[in-house]
Amino acid sequence: MDSGRENSVESGVGLHDENIITSEDEELSVGGIFENEEVPSWTKQLTIRAFVVSFVLSAMLCFIVLKLYFSLGIIPPMNVAAGLLGFFFVKTWTKTLEKAGILKQALTRQEVTVIQTCVIASTGIAFSGGFGSYLFGMSERVANQAAEAKYELDYKNPALGWVIGFLFLTSFLGLFSVVPLRKLMIIDLKLVYPSGTTTAYFINSFHALGGAKLAKKQVREFGKFFSFSFLWGFFQWFFTAGDDCGFSKFPTFGLKAYKYTFFFDFSALNVGVGMICPHIVNISFLLGGILSWGILRPLIETRKGDWYSADLEPHNFQGLYGYMVFIGISMFLGDGLYNFFKVLSRTLAGLYYKILCRNTNMQIPVVGNSSPVRKSLSYDDRHCTEVFLKDQIPTWFAVGGYFALAAVSTAILPHIFHQLKWYYIIVIYIFAPSLAFCNAYGCGLTDCSFASNYGKLAVFTIGAWAGASHGGILAGLAACGVLLNIVSTASDLMQDFKTGYLTLASPCSMFVSQVIGTAMGCVISPCVFWIFYKAFSDLGLPTSEYPVPLATVSYNMAKLGVEGLSALPTGCLKLCYGFFAASILINLTRDALGKKRSWFIPIPMAMAVPFFLGSQIAIDMCVGSLIIYVWQKKNKANADAFGPAVATGLICGDGMWTLPKCILALVGVKPPICMMFISRATYNKLD
Repeated sequence: MDSGRENSVESGVGLHDENIITSEDEELSVGGIFENEEVPSWTKQLTIRAFVVSFVLSAMLCFIVLKLYFSLGIIPPMNVAAGLLGFFFVKTWTKTLEKAGILKQALTRQEVTVIQTCVIASTGIAFSGGFGSYLFGMSERVANQAAEAKYELDYKNPALGWVIGFLFLTSFLGLFSVVPLRKLMIIDLKLVYPSGTTTAYFINSFHALGGAKLAKKQVREFGKFFSFSFLWGFFQWFFTAGDDCGFSKFPTFGLKAYKYTFFFDFSALNVGVGMICPHIVNISFLLGGILSWGILRPLIETRKGDWYSADLEPHNFQGLYGYMVFIGISMFLGDGLYNFFKVLSRTLAGLYYKILCRNTNMQIPVVGNSSPVRKSLSYDDRHCTEVFLKDQIPTWFAVGGYFALAAVSTAILPHIFHQLKWYYIIVIYIFAPSLAFCNAYGCGLTDCSFASNYGKLAVFTIGAWAGASHGGILAGLAACGVLLNIVSTASDLMQDFKTGYLTLASPCSMFVSQVIGTAMGCVISPCVFWIFYKAFSDLGLPTSEYPVPLATVSYNMAKLGVEGLSALPTGCLKLCYGFFAASILINLTRDALGKKRSWFIPIPMAMAVPFFLGSQIAIDMCVGSLIIYVWQKKNKANADAFGPAVATGLICGDGMWTLPKCILALVGVKPPICMMFISRATYNKLD
């Protein structure tokens, strides 16, 4: 992003005032572009068409997010995609109604912001709801993969009723926990929130002079690659009549490499994700794949009969698969703990410094009292601040809402999870607002949400507190869900407040759209999950198209927290210690070198993912990274403008093919052809 764009993003938008800014300032100011725009009241920003479009987009993106969650275990930021798609759908709707003479209300920046907020809140439940981690990790299907699942209380199979009830009980508390701090975070401390700021930049660009033309071109590119990706997924389906059939089983580098998961599986979705993710993330995936499947797995195989029984199946946790999973978990924990304490220390130090250096005339009101705006701010900043402070969300409403929801949740949750005692829940709710603030503040500084790390904290503490004989595994996983929902929705809300601040959307409309989006997500996400769960009987199994790797990780973390290190297979503990230490050492090296010199140091958490999934994912993502790299070398401006649209089209098209694929599976329609690749020796035997 060039400096001109950064200035326009940071300055916000506002109305022109000749007494305050010069003509030169007007050319550079975003506020000058929208000088004639009337800012609608917060109630008029909440339109029926915005929520209808939000519902459609939420359902579509939920399929995409869950497919990513089930297959990759990672979810790239969807803020820009939601803004782009929201602009496209509302623009199409408006144009159609205008031609029919029914509606002539123009599309506003605030309306697109409401759509983006609602959609991100809804699809965020697909992550914080734990359908690819703790919630599915509770199931019998995942528990049975771990050796010696001794206790009946160790699992709870998903059911649509209790899942929806659980989400409604836990997903709204995070919104109320940080609402009183919105002025402190956005105005007083001026946190950046990079994803929220970038989304605001795109929304402002759509509506700026010439921006609509660029948006139309971006939407056109999105449509092309959406269609290609969808049709490519449909075409591949015809050749997948058996377990080892189809283009996804093509032994690109030979059958020996295929055995160790080194092949390109022709997934448009994975290529699209690789185009979005930074190059170092994709390279880290590839290095992790080489380390795990190219070096470590063949070495451990030589210890068959010594470290583990030769009679065990390949995916038994006391055998070869157990080593891979627990080593990956140790890397997750090393990276997570290091970054947790790093961000926590930076959060506290940064907060202290910000408060210390604040203007003595400015106080820290938690609601945004109508205090005078500092005159040292630019015109755009002052106007953004005035609009942001115009509509109030009372403190009593936020605090009262949190305590009321906490009381209801404490009373009902033990009836859903008998292992999760009421006093466990109270302890979580006492500490949750502080953790939600830390996560929201850290997200404002780094754009990274460490909600999953806070969830791991609950897994270990509550699980150990409950104990194995009292359902500690299930109690830990349920506690993870309670805390994860709070801290995740809190950071999402602050990101959206930042977007609203820069697009002049009211905090009230942001909060209402977040609440409505969260409510949508509490219904849409479980229903989409249920379609996957019923359509794919092997969902969550290591050999499945959707192995749900983080569900296995979540269950085994809870098992470790309850049963201790005795759950590890023979000799695995020493390897885990080594990789845990290596994960911390790599992070220390990255921080010591600084951002400019650490671009070639891999990321341990990304390296850990292939331990569960295999190397083919890394190869797909590196292909996406190579495409965007070559594109940027040939035409950087074109790649920056259309790369996200192309990547989003590839992701959305492949993700949307999942819906008809699930429907075909549910009604019993199977692919007609099996395209299989075999060795010459096998072929000669068959012949």
